[in-house]
Amino acid sequence: MKMFRGMLLALTPAALLAIYYYRMQAVMLIGVGIISAIVSEAVFQYIFKKKPTFTDGSAAITGLLLALAVSPSTPLYVLAASTAVGIVAGKQIFGGFPQNIFNPALLGRLFLIYAFPGALTPWLTPVDMVSTATPLQNFRETGVMAPVWNLFTGNVPGSMGEMSAAALLLGAAYLIYKKYANWRIPVSCLLAVVVMALFTGQNPFFHIFSGSLILGAFFMATDPATSPKTDMGRWIFGALIGVIVMSIRLWGWLPEGTTFAILGMNYFVPFINTETKRIIEVKKQQKEQQASAQAANG
Repeated sequence: MKMFRGMLLALTPAALLAIYYYRMQAVMLIGVGIISAIVSEAVFQYIFKKKPTFTDGSAAITGLLLALAVSPSTPLYVLAASTAVGIVAGKQIFGGFPQNIFNPALLGRLFLIYAFPGALTPWLTPVDMVSTATPLQNFRETGVMAPVWNLFTGNVPGSMGEMSAAALLLGAAYLIYKKYANWRIPVSCLLAVVVMALFTGQNPFFHIFSGSLILGAFFMATDPATSPKTDMGRWIFGALIGVIVMSIRLWGWLPEGTTFAILGMNYFVPFINTETKRIIEVKKQQKEQQASAQAANG
């Protein structure tokens, strides 16, 4: 599909930067993620005699997103297993795209976190690959914020695809321009982060550019299969993701919470769709009644 090809193109700057910083390790992780996703989908569809869709690009996106969401030190077999779980448990058992209710890449990452709790460490610095803490870990332990410019350009340790906000925003701008992603979700998410950061005396740019917030807000939360169908719902969905992310960062037991925030809100999407459609319909009926009353009185 055209949208899936656009997503792959939008993720290319972040993928190329990851390869530049982490060389062959990044190449191997990206390759394993994509191949594992495609093979898992093909095998599942073959076994259960489903219409083959593994060549449409959606599986490749899941594999690439998950590869970019892990540490460069993550073992290849861990990524392969997590990708397979994301594809099968997060997508295929629901009937495939767009019937799935959870983002497959994030479900795979959640499986990785709990099934292989040590697989995301150590975090490595770009180029020289020295073991170190991420900016959010440092912030949580010491209260010290990494320089915003380093977060923007990518000179920080972290998941392979979250290091450079600039590379991700370049791809995100393309998604928004081509209308492959609805801008209301990431904008409301980032606005919520800014408001909570300012309210608690934090630097909003540090929170926007650190961790996986940009990757999650623009590339995962906007997944058309797992996000609301109404504009009102998209504003609510994005804003609550931002609130949850900041709540976890500031008061939770983890330094980062984008995965949990988006998956948690994925669960409420059917309810958000139902209620916002009802509210929209009620408002429409009220306007029609007011117009009819004015016409009768006029």
